[in-house]
Amino acid sequence: MKKRYKKVTYTFPNAIEVYEYLDGKYGARGEPRKKRKKPTPEQIKKRNQWNKERKARHKLRTWFKKNDYLVTLTYRKESRPQDMRQAKKELADFVRRVRRDYRRQGAELRYLRNIEAGTKGAWHIHIIVNRIPDADLILKEAWPHGGVDFRLLYEQGEFADLAAYITKTPETDPRLKEASYQPSRNLPTPEPEVKRLARWRKEPKERPGYYIDKPSYHEGINPVTGYKYRYYTMIPIHRRI
Repeated sequence: MKKRYKKVTYTFPNAIEVYEYLDGKYGARGEPRKKRKKPTPEQIKKRNQWNKERKARHKLRTWFKKNDYLVTLTYRKESRPQDMRQAKKELADFVRRVRRDYRRQGAELRYLRNIEAGTKGAWHIHIIVNRIPDADLILKEAWPHGGVDFRLLYEQGEFADLAAYITKTPETDPRLKEASYQPSRNLPTPEPEVKRLARWRKEPKERPGYYIDKPSYHEGINPVTGYKYRYYTMIPIHRRI
């Protein structure tokens, strides 16, 4: 059977993600079919985290833009939650208040959040929200347990680093004892375009008007299938705001 590769392309307002890998429906011409290896627990864990970051990145690239907010909700020492269950309840109350005030202004709250418990007992919550007029006042008023710190989002890498940051776990950050990531439900992402390629290109082809973001480029051999793969992001040369 002929070897066929699959090219999966996701298009976002200011980025294009491309994934290329062997199509599992086809064998390899001129070489024996390689036996698929059973992934190790460590490989499964890394793959799951990679998928989590990828999905978060897609939501960020679809729904958020430069100058939206990355908010850190902190706890006064005497107000720290006893466990993750309590932290989730307090955050749900916060989200309910913020959503109500956004709707009063005719806006819909969209967010990604991660509740983080440190190894030394401190708790805090990172939450990315779409910014509307007076959003800073709304967010501060809705959080009675401690401080509310704001940072504006930035466009470098089109939120790749931010996706990793908002999905941290004790495995990716040893300073954490526990973490709980969740996005809001109103963040659908586009379906990809899928093409099948008859051959593996030595070099990826840039789309006109775009350049390949070098830090995003990864190429190697899949340890499970034994075949080549690569993925990368293309950014507009003249980025739209």
